[in-house]
Amino acid sequence: MELVLADALLGLAQSPDPCALLRAVCGGDGAAPLSVERVETLRFLLQWLEAGGAGGEALRRAAWEVALGRCWPLLRGGGGAAGPERRRLLRAACGALRLCARLCGAQLAARLAGEALAALRAEPPGAGLGAEAAVEALVAVEAAAALVAGRLLPALSSNRTALRRVWAGLLPGRGEERRVSRTLLALTALADLLFPGLEGDGGGEGPALDARLCGGFWRVLQAGLTDGDGLCRKRARYLLKRAVELSDQLRTDCTCPPDDGDEPSLFWWSVEKNDKLLQFWENYILIMETLEGNQIHVIKPVLPKLNSLYEYALSEKGCWLFHPSWHMCIYKRMFESENKTLTREGVAQFLEIYETKRLPNSPGFSEFIIGPFMDALSESSLYGRSPGQLIGACPPLGMKLQKFLSTYLTLLSEEERRSFLLKFIQKMTSRHWCAVPILFLSMALACIPSCKALGTEGLHSLRDVLQCTMITHQILLRGAAQCFLLQTAMHLTDVEKVSLPEISSFLMSLRPEESLSRGTILWMEVRIETVTGFVLIKMFCNTNSSEQSINYKNCFMPDWFEAKLIATMILLAADVEEMKNKHRNTERVELKSFLHPLLDVLLKLGTNAYIPTLKTDKSLQLLLKLLQTCLLKQYSPQDDVVLSFLSNSVMTAAESILEFILRRLTASELNTVSDLDRCNLYLALLSELVNLCSNAGWKKGPSIWNFISSLINASVKNLQETGNEQEPKLGEQIQKAVSMASLTVVCEIIDQKPELQLKSLHAVETLKGFISSVQLNQVLKKPSYTEEKNSLFEESTSSQGWGKIVASYVHDQWVCLHFILNKYHKCIPLSNDETLELSLLAVQRPIRTLQSALEALTLLPSDQVLPVFHCMKVLVPKLLCSSESLCIDAFDLAWKVISSLSNTQLIFWSNLKAFVQFVFDTEVLAIAASSKGQAYSKIKEIIVKLVEMSTTRTGVFNTVISYCCQSWLFPTADDTGALENPFSNAGNYSELITEACVFGMVFRRDQRLIQDVHAFVENLGDECAANVVTERDDHYVRVCAIKFLCWLDGSNTLHKMFMEDLVIKLLDKDELVSKSRTRYYVNSLQHRMKNRLWQTLLVIFPKLDQNFLTGTLDKIFQAGFGNNQASIKYLIEWIIILILQRYPQCLEKFWNCFSYGEEKLKTSICTFLSVLSHFDIILENTSEKKPVLKKALLVVLQWCFNHNFSVRLYALVALKKIWGMCKALYVEEFEALTPVIESSLHQVENMHGAGNARKNWQRIQDHFFFATFHPLKDYSLETIFYTLPRLSELVEDEWIPLCKFTRYTDISLPAAFHWLHSRTELLNLKPSDWSQQDMGSDLVEMDNQTEWTDVQKKIIPWKNSSPDLDLELLFQDRAAKLGKSNSRLIVVASLIDKPTNLGGLCRTSEIFGASALVVGSLHYINDKQFQHLSVSAEQWLPLVEVKPSQLVNYLQQKKTEGYTIIGVEQTAKSSDLTEYCFPEKSLLLLGNEHEGIPANLIQHLDVCVEIPQQGIIRSLNVHVSGALLIWEYTRQQLIKQKQLK
Repeated sequence: MELVLADALLGLAQSPDPCALLRAVCGGDGAAPLSVERVETLRFLLQWLEAGGAGGEALRRAAWEVALGRCWPLLRGGGGAAGPERRRLLRAACGALRLCARLCGAQLAARLAGEALAALRAEPPGAGLGAEAAVEALVAVEAAAALVAGRLLPALSSNRTALRRVWAGLLPGRGEERRVSRTLLALTALADLLFPGLEGDGGGEGPALDARLCGGFWRVLQAGLTDGDGLCRKRARYLLKRAVELSDQLRTDCTCPPDDGDEPSLFWWSVEKNDKLLQFWENYILIMETLEGNQIHVIKPVLPKLNSLYEYALSEKGCWLFHPSWHMCIYKRMFESENKTLTREGVAQFLEIYETKRLPNSPGFSEFIIGPFMDALSESSLYGRSPGQLIGACPPLGMKLQKFLSTYLTLLSEEERRSFLLKFIQKMTSRHWCAVPILFLSMALACIPSCKALGTEGLHSLRDVLQCTMITHQILLRGAAQCFLLQTAMHLTDVEKVSLPEISSFLMSLRPEESLSRGTILWMEVRIETVTGFVLIKMFCNTNSSEQSINYKNCFMPDWFEAKLIATMILLAADVEEMKNKHRNTERVELKSFLHPLLDVLLKLGTNAYIPTLKTDKSLQLLLKLLQTCLLKQYSPQDDVVLSFLSNSVMTAAESILEFILRRLTASELNTVSDLDRCNLYLALLSELVNLCSNAGWKKGPSIWNFISSLINASVKNLQETGNEQEPKLGEQIQKAVSMASLTVVCEIIDQKPELQLKSLHAVETLKGFISSVQLNQVLKKPSYTEEKNSLFEESTSSQGWGKIVASYVHDQWVCLHFILNKYHKCIPLSNDETLELSLLAVQRPIRTLQSALEALTLLPSDQVLPVFHCMKVLVPKLLCSSESLCIDAFDLAWKVISSLSNTQLIFWSNLKAFVQFVFDTEVLAIAASSKGQAYSKIKEIIVKLVEMSTTRTGVFNTVISYCCQSWLFPTADDTGALENPFSNAGNYSELITEACVFGMVFRRDQRLIQDVHAFVENLGDECAANVVTERDDHYVRVCAIKFLCWLDGSNTLHKMFMEDLVIKLLDKDELVSKSRTRYYVNSLQHRMKNRLWQTLLVIFPKLDQNFLTGTLDKIFQAGFGNNQASIKYLIEWIIILILQRYPQCLEKFWNCFSYGEEKLKTSICTFLSVLSHFDIILENTSEKKPVLKKALLVVLQWCFNHNFSVRLYALVALKKIWGMCKALYVEEFEALTPVIESSLHQVENMHGAGNARKNWQRIQDHFFFATFHPLKDYSLETIFYTLPRLSELVEDEWIPLCKFTRYTDISLPAAFHWLHSRTELLNLKPSDWSQQDMGSDLVEMDNQTEWTDVQKKIIPWKNSSPDLDLELLFQDRAAKLGKSNSRLIVVASLIDKPTNLGGLCRTSEIFGASALVVGSLHYINDKQFQHLSVSAEQWLPLVEVKPSQLVNYLQQKKTEGYTIIGVEQTAKSSDLTEYCFPEKSLLLLGNEHEGIPANLIQHLDVCVEIPQQGIIRSLNVHVSGALLIWEYTRQQLIKQKQLK
């Protein structure tokens, strides 16, 4: 092809004329046939010319010549090619012909189609093009598709031989792909010729064609039924209907030969089962037609008919009577629907039916599962909970998927099972899956019963799926998926077919901190599975851990993968041995043998300086990974026998390791960039060794003291040495970085291990002096090029650039400085003016040190600023009074750093915690609050920003509220400082607690799904190793705030003042929310906020004194007057009941609430009547009950006769309670009222009738708030935060189970707090609001109906006709083909200018068969509003453009053609529509929306017709008017046709 293109380019260079270029590509004027390469190049050139808009008569002539002179002969002779080469040539030539036809127009297309058909008719067979080439040519000429399909192909009816040749060329062979849309276009045109027994079945020799007996025909139909093009699906349904109707009419047996002897036939018909077969196919076609719509309320009633399809499809013996691919077509259409609800229904139906029917397996079913079904499962929204499920339950799809997969695999043979599972897992790696689908697919795989189905390839595929799970940032879901995939590998892997390295590589793909953590149940399962490979592990570990290597001076660090792998496998094997020896006191021989090669190297490190570097690196890496992995265990280290044995073993080599580390760190042996990785290894190992030695009882001793002293002295000496500052050497700079890093680790060890008593060492004093004198933010100058050229290779390939080295060096300086500041924080002066006896510069000059900290924040990368924050925590409280502006700058810069880290998972949380600790330090808060200056405002601003950030980043507010609550309630010695009572900060920053009490988000649908799946994984508990107690839960904020409030004591003055202030703010917030939205919807943000607010008030209430409550009672009553949701009403009523019960003297204020006007009470009176329904509890502390009862009785009686039914019901409930109390006290004053009250109560108890009154009376009495709830006995955290929200039908997001109050242990509940649990009677109730119980009962009955007697179905006129073939067909032909009446009605809408009216008229005109719709401009067709109303009617109705200015001439022309011009207008001489008789040839002229028909046009009308009216409005919408007249015309014509018949 390159040579051809070169020739063409040369031709173009000589003449830029495209015609010349065409001739050049065709090889000039030579008569030799074109090669395949030249034809393909010609096709590309023609495509380029068409896309470029090239035109002109010359180009058309050139294209004509190319088509007839060069391409057409190739179809006849094939250019001498054969086999695949001929097919390639044929495709290229047809493509070139198609482009030539587009360039030349319909004339060339018609000629090519005519010659192709002539070739098909030619006799004898073999002459001309040949069937395949002729059909390909016909299909290729797209511009003539309508002509070919609608006119020429039906002409083949006179020649059966030609028809059979077309038939052979149309249908693809088994496994061959062909464009379905073109094939169906041709088949629908030949529909009258494809089936026997119909008129016009053709002449000629041979039997008539019967498409029903051809498997290729049915495969094309099935492909068309599921095609993405709606027109293609319509054609396929049409052909299927024709075949079914014909079979029903012929009543003869026929069977399409199956492709495989074991499979059922694609189509068959039996006279004996004619009715059942007809019913099956009618139901099938009904379902397929219904699926064309997107309205689930139309589709859902039809779906139960799938059950009848299965009943017909299966024989009594469980064998397929119909090919299962027909059912797969239905499901594929549902899976690929744009309506996700329909997709969900389809997936659920597929899983349920296959599970319940236990259908036999078929060869194509596996491919369907791997293909369309798994594509549908990739949609996350399918995995939502069903409406009746509790939060934390497994979604229905997840459960069904598990059962389906396990059931289906039992039907497969062992070999089929292996193949299916491998493809299933590979499909999970073939696309980007979201976290939710991958989780539930992994869970389904993990639930498959154990079998040996996966080999090496399967294990590799599972590892690829693991890597896919790492993409999501949802840590819990990611970890859970890893756990399930590991269980899958354990259950399904054939260990005899995979090697140990492959298993190990798979295990290393897991993240220990997220899934395979030592000590979890999953780890125990893995170690059990590892028993069989014990000997192999031993060999593998020995080989790798004792590997010898050539020692060269500057080798790079080995990869950590090997060390991690061997450490994991050793510990797995050790735990296996421990499990075996659990009840036997035997020596751990295997673990000892594993550790022997490692210990042998470690013991020699201190004495043998010639051990290869690579070997020492590997040994120390392995030791570090062993210690780190071992300490990941979830339970107590004291119970870990393996850890104890490992510790004792390592202790024997501890001195040797320390000697080696000391030599390497201090003897200038680390002098290249790559050696910094070794430095990090040595220092990490040093920290682990110190921890190990400390835990083992090595508290102090000369070894550790000498080591620390030597390391400090050598590091300080190296750092104090001054070399050539102008041209530093690489080795010197690297050694300085190593020394500073060493001092950093020493400082951390001294701080974290006080039991080692390292602070008393003389070297530590040297360390303090050196750190204090160091110039902060000092950087290491990069060595010059000439000096480091020998190590350029190492630096260029190392993971650390020089910038990272410098950043680490500065970071280490601040770690060391924090060590000094933390030790001498009480000695830090409040300004630089004060002098100290200490000679520590950093401590003496705090302002300068803080300025350096701000500089460090601008210099360091975000992942290195943590020690700077720690230093600022010490400095800011000391300087806030004297240098407020500098501290504010520190706040701003620190917040800028935190904001930049908000999307960084690994380092964000540690930095946020450090930021919170220095901004919300108790001393900082107190000083800022005392002055009420800029710092106070800045902290308030930061609180707002943190709350705002927490709405997008779950867990931010958790960190803030946890730290503040702990430091205010339980301050440490460092927190108190100069403060007398840190709790005073709670009052100064009460908005923090206020926001925490109402904190929570309203999740979007996708976020809600993630939260539900999180809850499900957490609900699995220990079954899923990914489960850890996380504090990044939105509920944690409120739980922490509530537990904080539970600790408050009303007798404490500070506590009392804080609670009173908090109550006022909460009530004000409630009033603000109520004013901002007078009506709010259930579960809206306003509803949830008010609910959380009143829950908090209910918790605080018992701690408030009488005086305060009396003053705030009016606000509480005022809240009761609001239009509140049910859950909030219950909380307000509960609080009022508790207040009145404790302080009966408040009853007078309560009675005043009933004295307001009816307008104010109409939405709130039920709240106060509900309070009276618990009047027996309110009067418990009242000595004189009779006067109060009398007052209550008088108040209630007046509301028993209210016109509102609900108010009367609430009043009667209260009356029943109060009257019962009156009768119990025998009050004589009430005897006169006894007949009236008793009669009223008796009447309501025994009311009759079929209405809802009696039901509602019973329901309100049975409602939990009146029947079961006890305001005193049910006062508990569980009732307030879980039971009551659940019973009042709040969304599950608002249910906080009691376990969350006990699980989050940062702040525990007070020991004296006993109000935890709800009573069992209340806890066991189900939600049932009496006012809404009668809703939905009919719907439930309808949903449970298995088979509908009638369903909604759109009219589709198809019988005895063929569907549309192309838009270019004449509309009269299309109307006849579609079985439409050939109406003589023309609707003229040129005066209408609104697209909506035109779209509606277009739809109405098409439905009632108008011959044409006339519009003012065809541009309206492209308007979205027009298309929305017309629903594609413009494609099936002739549209004519006549501008308003041309109407007079158009009307005159139509008059000459015999049309009666009818105006739809109210005039003095207009006829009544009910009396007017429409002529057959009628033209309706519709007026403008505002002006009607202009006067100049009325003169040209033959008659005006008006619609009789009964109302006041003078006119109808123009679309409605037109529709009425169009229907009346159609009705009259239908009556005339019936009379003629």
